[in-house]
Amino acid sequence: MSDLARQFRDFFVSLQLTVALLILSLILVFVATLDQVNLGIWAVQEKYFRSFFVMWRIPGSNVFLPVFPGGYLIGGFLLANLLAAHVYRFQLTWRKLGIQLAHAGLILLLIGELVTGLLQQDSSMRIETGETKRYSESFRDNELAILDKTNPDHDEVVAVPEAVLADRGLIQHPRLPFQVRVREYFPNAVLTMRDQAGGGAGFSATQGVGARVVMLPAQMTFKPDERNLPGALLEIIGPQGSVGTWIVSPQLGMPQTFAYDGRTWELVLRFKRYYKPFALTLLQFSHDRYPGTEIPKNFSSRVRVRSDDGTEDREVLIYMNNPLRYGGLTFYQAGFEANDRVTILQVVRNPGWLLPYVACVMMAIGLTLQFVFSLAAFARRRAAASAP
Repeated sequence: MSDLARQFRDFFVSLQLTVALLILSLILVFVATLDQVNLGIWAVQEKYFRSFFVMWRIPGSNVFLPVFPGGYLIGGFLLANLLAAHVYRFQLTWRKLGIQLAHAGLILLLIGELVTGLLQQDSSMRIETGETKRYSESFRDNELAILDKTNPDHDEVVAVPEAVLADRGLIQHPRLPFQVRVREYFPNAVLTMRDQAGGGAGFSATQGVGARVVMLPAQMTFKPDERNLPGALLEIIGPQGSVGTWIVSPQLGMPQTFAYDGRTWELVLRFKRYYKPFALTLLQFSHDRYPGTEIPKNFSSRVRVRSDDGTEDREVLIYMNNPLRYGGLTFYQAGFEANDRVTILQVVRNPGWLLPYVACVMMAIGLTLQFVFSLAAFARRRAAASAP
């Protein structure tokens, strides 16, 4: 083995690397916990733990510099360190079975966190009593939906991600007979009536609701109980020129309708939707309170699950600590609205949800075996030492 290969091997199997990575992890968790006051839990996860480097923006510019290793980088090196030590140092013997099983569980735990960070998808589903829904909505992501409403049987939908709006460019799609130019975009905005906006501040449009309201940029919020509501000023451009401008925002609630090329169209900036191959119908929502108070004691949702292929049609009761698992998704009872006719379900897609449980069981069994083997060896030495 060459000196370079030996140095490379010694680096990844060294205990010093393990200690250094654990210290970096403690520092990362400590700083992220402090910064959670400013950014909130979601932004902290993206900035510190689901990144290779923690980036710092130079004040007064849009230049970002890496200042500290992120969770993916520290976790990746720790995973490589554990794998290298597992292969190089540990021998496959019964006496070492416990410690090997514990290390394998820790490796699986790191892999599970990586799978969760990359593939987990969180959304919510708001259903009124008697209503049927087959899609959930993102907590944080938005999309511009352009709908062709001409056909009475179905809608033709073109969904544009919010990141495309943030580029403030020209949107073209083969299913659209026009172009959409993003004139302005704000990650968080407020709408107010035009006569209440003093001094001509803000942005207005020529069509739809935008002819009566103005859009003002707002400071982004990172509080866990608040939500950024973006806004954009769009211009529809056909072969003959501009058709007009529209203001779109989730605050408007309802789509805006316009006619073009003999067809009826709708524009709406909404929370990103995730459509399912099945439908949920809320049959009944129950809200129990402690006697003499308005404090919730228990709330649950009885829903009907019907798959599109007709293989599934059943009723399920969803309540606290008893979610519905179906179609690779988990539906948790998350909340309700004051009239007790609307339930709010949290929908989680996490392909790696079992890995942490398996990892913890492996580590528990491994540590137990190691303790038993060590105790047996100690007992044998004591017996041998006390023998005449």
